[in-house]
Amino acid sequence: MSILAKYKGQEVSGVSRIEGPIVVVESPGVVGYDEVVDIYDEEGKIRQGRVLEAGENFAIVEVFSGTTGLSIDNTRVRFQGRPLRISVSSEMLGRIFNGLGDPIDGGPEPLADKYANINGLPINPAARKYPRDYIQTGISTIDGMNTLVMGQKLPIFSGNGLPHDQLAAQIVTQADLGSAVDRPQSQTTEFAVIFAAMGIKHDQAAFFRDTFTKTGALSRVAMFLNLADDPPVERIVTPRLALTLAEYLAFDLGMHVLVIMTDMTSYCEALRQISNIRGEVPSRKGYPGYLYSDLAQIYERTGRIKLSYGSITQIP
Repeated sequence: MSILAKYKGQEVSGVSRIEGPIVVVESPGVVGYDEVVDIYDEEGKIRQGRVLEAGENFAIVEVFSGTTGLSIDNTRVRFQGRPLRISVSSEMLGRIFNGLGDPIDGGPEPLADKYANINGLPINPAARKYPRDYIQTGISTIDGMNTLVMGQKLPIFSGNGLPHDQLAAQIVTQADLGSAVDRPQSQTTEFAVIFAAMGIKHDQAAFFRDTFTKTGALSRVAMFLNLADDPPVERIVTPRLALTLAEYLAFDLGMHVLVIMTDMTSYCEALRQISNIRGEVPSRKGYPGYLYSDLAQIYERTGRIKLSYGSITQIP
């Protein structure tokens, strides 16, 4: 049994400081980085969070749904002794979830096939398969000049006033496998799209939902929507939830998965906000110095593996 497993469920009453979405807990015992935390308010309602930093006598916890209504004396913090996990299954295709993975389409909770760590596992470079196939997006400038190779990432850079939302929706509705993929005839090739939106407005969310529903694309799409009025800290989790589901579909079920994330600027701004609250030394434009390594944790979860027929392709 690991040390963290021994301390699973340990609880601390009262916190020393609350700043924005951050809670500082003194004398938490043995806790680990990225450990999942349950925060109880005065009414006993539970909010989830995770450990951002752990020291000898303190732990810094980010609360996903915000700290509004929490008090220093009457807040209880329970450390779970494990990283954040979500339930994943093929039933999540055709469904719409919020930024924390809870259904918001009026349907029931999907039945879980397994529980997966949202941080994923690094892909051994030696185990990566050489990219040969491609995904057809239906956008001539992409398919003809910047081909979206299966298992790789193709970022799209946009600016204010440009129709990047329409472009993302068009790719979701039109994308398909562009050529026969290398897999046994006994297995059928399945294609799925994971769509993660961060910090979008309500009218944008309605546009995406209506477009995918009217075109019939929703049946093969799993949507994760973090809205502009949702707590910014949720945006740190949203792309990781989307990629965790993508890894299950690709490497456990052998599907080819296209992950579209819009927009990464909102994600980076949420990261900057948390960094400023923690008092970290800012880098260029106020972003934390670890911004690029944090983005790499997301982007490098893309690829094809030699012993798996599935693939994950990203368009951030």
